[in-house]
Amino acid sequence: MISFDNTEYAFAYKTDSELKKADFLFSTMGKPWLVRMGLSLMPSAIKLQIPFTKKIIRNTIFSQFVGGETLPETAVVAQKLGAYNVEVILDYGVEGGNEGEIGYDHAMDEFIKVINYAATQKNIPFMSIKVTGLVRFGLLETIDAGMGSIQDTLMKRYNAVLEALTADERSEWKRVITRITKICKAGLDKNIGVLVDAEETWIQDPVDALTILMMLEFNKPKAIVYNTIQLYRHDRLQFLKDSFEAAKEKSFILGAKLVRGAYMEKERKRAAEKKYPSPIQPNKESTDRDYDDAIKFCIDNLDRVAVIVASHNEQSNLYTTQLLDQKNLPHNHEHVHFSQLYGMSDNITFNLAKSGCSVSKYLPFGPIEDVVPYLMRRAQENSSVSGQMGRELALIKKETARRKGIK
Repeated sequence: MISFDNTEYAFAYKTDSELKKADFLFSTMGKPWLVRMGLSLMPSAIKLQIPFTKKIIRNTIFSQFVGGETLPETAVVAQKLGAYNVEVILDYGVEGGNEGEIGYDHAMDEFIKVINYAATQKNIPFMSIKVTGLVRFGLLETIDAGMGSIQDTLMKRYNAVLEALTADERSEWKRVITRITKICKAGLDKNIGVLVDAEETWIQDPVDALTILMMLEFNKPKAIVYNTIQLYRHDRLQFLKDSFEAAKEKSFILGAKLVRGAYMEKERKRAAEKKYPSPIQPNKESTDRDYDDAIKFCIDNLDRVAVIVASHNEQSNLYTTQLLDQKNLPHNHEHVHFSQLYGMSDNITFNLAKSGCSVSKYLPFGPIEDVVPYLMRRAQENSSVSGQMGRELALIKKETARRKGIK
């Protein structure tokens, strides 16, 4: 059985000094008041170009969670991970995209550049995109609102709403489809998987519809396009099953990246303000149940589903390997992949790799000023999830003690 307690495997890729730096960083993030102060000052300090700000960020939180500022810089990290059979999912960490058609076209070009680069590296099988970097947010809201007012299947709701758009909106949406198609076509040509990030519930329907359209075109005979399914939403397990039915009917491979979720507080706050039922699960137990049920559903249907178990939950990762064992399937089955964020849960990633699993680190990159929102989320996440923080620190300290004991 796989053990996630083996720190020798977990931190083999870190030097003593890097381990010490990680200890300091996670200890610091364990102090919420200090994190709040740092987060309030960081964006302003960068904007005002206060001396040494970027250097401090680069040498601390940036180096822990980000692969570098440029694509070539990520190669150093990718090669280091590759030495331990860990792959990479590249994520251009700029959030939101520039407003305007020129900005959206530029974002498309950048995503394609990432695909072309990934194809030159031996251990980068995937890259991720955010649809909000390619389209006006307001247009997504308009389409989503229209889809939400219709009781029918996803694609029938989508097609009905397209007919109701103005001529200008339809023209604008066609340009969005063209951008997404070019990105996915590049992924197909270069054999690089394209992972479509999840968005907020009030713009997710058109993103789901777009992703299904791309799967229909590009996921034959193998999975190139993957949708991200947030199981902290109480409707997503059923959505996964509905997507599977569509894949069977239309004869494509369903690509499903399973995550717990990223917008919980924002979602609950908006639901309360606008007085509609929260889309979020009532408690963590419900999320965990649906997540593991989603894993089982995917493993039971691997002939038609390619799944990425993107989780920092030890039990969910272990459960996946147990399901594979029960079916006498290899841990590196071509339709099963595991992933964790770079800088977190190394005990899961490297022990999975040691057992022969296909596993990757989700590796963001980009200029420091552009990836600040991503870094802020990582700091907030680690300061708010006390159990995760304690686990990370305990493992780091355990490995430090082990190394001292053998020197």
